[in-house]
Amino acid sequence: MMQNDFKIERLDNHFCEAIIGLILPIQQIEFKVNIDLAGQPDLLDIEKHYDGSGGAFWGAKCNGELVGTIALIAAPAHHSGTIRKMFVKKEFRGRALGIAQALLKTLLTYCEDNNLNDIYLGTKDILQAACRFYERNGFKQIAMDQLPVQFPRMAVDNVFYSVNLKSV
Repeated sequence: MMQNDFKIERLDNHFCEAIIGLILPIQQIEFKVNIDLAGQPDLLDIEKHYDGSGGAFWGAKCNGELVGTIALIAAPAHHSGTIRKMFVKKEFRGRALGIAQALLKTLLTYCEDNNLNDIYLGTKDILQAACRFYERNGFKQIAMDQLPVQFPRMAVDNVFYSVNLKSV
């Protein structure tokens, strides 16, 4: 596969099964994160949890196969948003393909277009490549008590990041 041999598109509830099929094995099998579908009800209703907030859910597709995802829970009243569900299938990761970078760029462009300036996310410290990826993209690690009150925290997350798009 060559760079840009994929396309990014908005996903809706018709893609829930494909999204679950991508995310759960990465969480449970590859990274041994103790989370199941019951702990992520948002995956069963993308439109309510993401679009309903003013955010969105995007997928990267290669030859019709969903190979990556990223989602945004928006808090328009606070001009902020939370990145969720950033996953790329193992064999499609890396700078050469640029899928994660393109997913993040799509989300951040949407944030800028919708006046969402402060972007937050939570992840796990064992996901070192993810932490490095966010840091390369201007995100700064913050303490949990620096998260805004509206931040939708996942119980498994123990590292938090933020970026202000006006200062990037």
